[in-house]
Amino acid sequence: MKLRRRTFLKSAVAGAASLIAARSVSGATPKWRIGCYTRAWDRHEYRVALDAIAEAGYRYVGLMTTKSESRLVVSVKTTPDEARTIGDECRKRNLEVASVYGGDIPVAESLDAGIKGLRGLIECCAIIGVENLMMGGIGDKALFDLYYKAIAECCPYAAEKGMGISVKPHGGLNSTGPQCRKIIERVNQKNFRLWYDPGNIFYYSDAKLDPVDDAVTVAGLVAGMSVKDFMPPKEVLITPGTGKVDFPKVMAGLAKGGFKSGALVVECLAPGELPKLLEEARKARAFVEKLTAVEG
Repeated sequence: MKLRRRTFLKSAVAGAASLIAARSVSGATPKWRIGCYTRAWDRHEYRVALDAIAEAGYRYVGLMTTKSESRLVVSVKTTPDEARTIGDECRKRNLEVASVYGGDIPVAESLDAGIKGLRGLIECCAIIGVENLMMGGIGDKALFDLYYKAIAECCPYAAEKGMGISVKPHGGLNSTGPQCRKIIERVNQKNFRLWYDPGNIFYYSDAKLDPVDDAVTVAGLVAGMSVKDFMPPKEVLITPGTGKVDFPKVMAGLAKGGFKSGALVVECLAPGELPKLLEEARKARAFVEKLTAVEG
């Protein structure tokens, strides 16, 4: 079943679109920017995901995995011309880009290579009009210092572009709130923060650490959140609100730490064919809208 394409407003911005330009499509920025990542549609190319995300009623999108050579919408291999096309495709659907996951940076080659790769990734994100570049961290202890040195070196460049960089709980050396706090303090840049992921707190601890408890450890750090649920023994490919994450309590804990507005981007949905994914995306949006209405 082919998803119906809707007619969207054309952006007045072309070429190297800045974050401010991207936000100008819809005017004032809302308190909660509710979006959806492309991940659930990664058996298809990214335009299919954009169609579905817009059709499901989202105004914000997160660019993550897709059907491509790199398995990502945006990576260190993305060219500026490709970034312009990606940004145009988002704007054609009236979607603003809240978050990008761009995969790894080549610090295994050298620090200079890592910095060059990350700067190129930042440049492409700026062209697209991205609010925040989410990093997955690195599990190799031998490369840990180089990885975060590269990020620290590139944070000022991202700030010049009006963009934040974040790390998320993603296993290994950045599995928990306290581990992520140490990393953020180590980098020591104002625009390097935490992209929280409650489903991953459960997942990487084998359900031993509840994100309700972990959330209180990240006060003052959170820039946005991957809205991801979890089901034992080891499953995150479910629609938010159907698993074990107590989202109201997680949000309450994060709010006490200062996260009272920002991007909430659905990362995973129950898998299925395109009509099923569209249905689940709508359910997820309704769930997050209800969650933020209660949270106030």
